[in-house]
Amino acid sequence: MRVKFPDDIKIYIACGKTDMRKAIDGLSALVSQNFKLSPFDNVLFIFCGGKRDRIKALLWEGDGFLLLYKRLEGGVFQWPRNTEEVREISPQQYRWLIEGLSIDQKKVIQKLDHKRII
Repeated sequence: MRVKFPDDIKIYIACGKTDMRKAIDGLSALVSQNFKLSPFDNVLFIFCGGKRDRIKALLWEGDGFLLLYKRLEGGVFQWPRNTEEVREISPQQYRWLIEGLSIDQKKVIQKLDHKRII
């Protein structure tokens, strides 16, 4: 999904697997009831099925929901299967996820909080 989202958007993924038969109403109910978050916020919620070859994304646009769906023809998403229910990710982690990479990269150069000149 190479869709350009607003810069101030938050991105959440539902870790584990989600029933991909759910549509807008089912996914928004999952967000509000299970995750205790509002599906009407400026948030992109992303869900993945058990086969990890397809994802759905839900976004409130102010006048209605946008439901995005992506199915890979070869390969799988590196979707976290841990016990966390919902997890906020950065736009960079979203790009990694969509490109087939893990959102928890081990060799990323960390940004420094303190700058020092010798």
